Amino acid sequence: MATIESLLDSADLPDSPTPRLDAELLLADALGKPRSYLRTWPERELEGEQLTRFHASLQRRRQGEPVAYILGHQGFWSLDLEVAPHTLIPRPDTELLVESALELLPDTPLSVLDLGTGTGAIALALASERPGWQVTGVDRVEDAVALAERNRQRLQLGNARFLHSHWFSALSGQRYGLILSNPPYIRVDDQHLDQGDVRFEPSSALVAGRDGLDDIRAIIQAAPAHLLPSGWLLLEHGFDQAEAVRELLAAGGFVEVHSRRDLGGHERISLGRFEHE
Repeated sequence: MATIESLLDSADLPDSPTPRLDAELLLADALGKPRSYLRTWPERELEGEQLTRFHASLQRRRQGEPVAYILGHQGFWSLDLEVAPHTLIPRPDTELLVESALELLPDTPLSVLDLGTGTGAIALALASERPGWQVTGVDRVEDAVALAERNRQRLQLGNARFLHSHWFSALSGQRYGLILSNPPYIRVDDQHLDQGDVRFEPSSALVAGRDGLDDIRAIIQAAPAHLLPSGWLLLEHGFDQAEAVRELLAAGGFVEVHSRRDLGGHERISLGRFEHE
């Protein structure tokens, strides 16, 4: 008898760091119900199609495919976002970019740019919290731009827009009071590229040269031409890259350069303000 309780108890996901959570998310999806339903009705038996879908999802997860790609959506900030294999999966660490931007700047009219927007997570989180901001998200992958726009339309956020652009390539002459990015920052030889969920994510959104800083260098070099006076640049980076990024920001003419720590205590983002002469 395939009850909710028995299916969760027998779900075998030996390589997952969160096997019970994964199984609950996949089972709730097969049922078309929230996770709370599983605890409320543990004796509920699954019907044929639901059971087939659950087992198919379990098999995909056993092969290493991220749960977010199997479900087709992922939570970020207060939003539920569509995701797809041509974009990174939004992660809780990146919410530090959103938190820091909201702490730095009030809800007064402001032009904001999110570089490498992917699902639109950062741009849409900021647009949802700051109605007075006009937020632009850009990505070099056209499918990502289309996905971000679908998320925007579903969330009905009229103060955000998405454009096809490789960093600043389509933004000639445009300036912003705030620029943010979660760019690629993994070294090309990093062993973690062969482990876990990142095996299924697009390498172009992960890898940035021999030291992982190629894209961060390019952004820091180009950002001043696109920042308004006293505009801020906020960058996510690897847990061991903060010192190097601070040095790059300082060398690029930024002031008030500092880093902020994520929930794990790692310096996860670095930021600075640019004063035009």
